[in-house]
Amino acid sequence: MRKRLLSFKYAFRGIREVFGSEANMKIHIAITLLVLICGIVFSISLIEWMFCLLCIGLVVGAEMINTAIENVVDLASPEHHLLAGKAKDIAAGAVLICAIISVVIGLLIFVPKAW
Repeated sequence: MRKRLLSFKYAFRGIREVFGSEANMKIHIAITLLVLICGIVFSISLIEWMFCLLCIGLVVGAEMINTAIENVVDLASPEHHLLAGKAKDIAAGAVLICAIISVVIGLLIFVPKAW
């Protein structure tokens, strides 16, 4: 039981670390707050809330995985290496794809309501 509780402690420490140190995460949080405010203002439906929350979780989770990959790559290959750069670029690209899809979903939800 203690081991399981410690795993939560470590997970929350990781969340705190990424939110405190990553500039991109601050951007994601600002956009998240904007989406939440718009969701309340436009009284979006339960299904729309589910899509918004899924997108928020997807982008934040992808950003956290990207940060973890960048840290591991930097540890394993402190000097510039083609494959290290490639791994970091691919991880960043994954975040970008999640963000783009989230923007499209946000537009599909909010543009008709604002119109």
